[in-house]
Amino acid sequence: MFCDTGMAGRIERMETEAIAGGVRAGLRRATSAASGFTQEIAGGAACFAGPNSPLNKVAGVGFAGVPSSAQWEAVEQAYAEVGAPVQVELAHLADPRIGAELTARGYRLTSFENVLGLRLRGRAWPVPESVEVRRDDDDDADTWLDIVVDGFAHPDDDGLPATEDFPRDVLASAVRDLAATNNTHRYLAYRAGEPAGGASLRLTGGIAALAGASTLPEHRRRGVQTALLATRLNAASAADCDLAVVTTQPGSKSQQNSQSQGFAVLYTRAVLVKEPA
Repeated sequence: MFCDTGMAGRIERMETEAIAGGVRAGLRRATSAASGFTQEIAGGAACFAGPNSPLNKVAGVGFAGVPSSAQWEAVEQAYAEVGAPVQVELAHLADPRIGAELTARGYRLTSFENVLGLRLRGRAWPVPESVEVRRDDDDDADTWLDIVVDGFAHPDDDGLPATEDFPRDVLASAVRDLAATNNTHRYLAYRAGEPAGGASLRLTGGIAALAGASTLPEHRRRGVQTALLATRLNAASAADCDLAVVTTQPGSKSQQNSQSQGFAVLYTRAVLVKEPA
């Protein structure tokens, strides 16, 4: 599968909308004064949801012009005012002048993540009979949230180690707020009658974003991730999406599972960070 800059830009816009939507959902849910913000920058967005949140990042830049030095200064000032580093997730298909600008401004490369894609139309995926997957879109998301966060709290040992670690309450807030964005559906997987894993599916502009997949440690290597993946792919195909995407840690079990279902690496994001002065 070939990914050009047009496809990458389409995916990055979808990702930017999701992150910014998650931040706005958190601000609506907050019961006290909150310091979150979203700030547009050259087609992308600088987002801040609160201290140590995984939603604190600059996403989607590089496909609608090159930010000026003044725009970067404004973004850096916004993060400095809340005492947070600036983390830019930059697709390698973005305008290369951006990476040069960021390194000149003192950003350092800290990690990478892979974006994988799969064509959907006219395909179907079998679900392992040992696992039952149910859509879980009721208002009460507590069981789903506990399963997903517990799974993330015990990362799989396969592949490269995770580069980020978040407090449980902060991670739970981010997962909840992302699931509250438009056209996002939650899924729970059951094995032997017990909740074993959870995931989400976001449908935007013909793209199906598979996110939040997590399995409890005692249920791993039992087909739970395969079942969650296949169920969401079938749902996305039925919704007439043409493309499914998933973001993984390079060399991870999640990437292996995705590629076993036909996903191919489309592009890589470099994660560049600048600490507050």
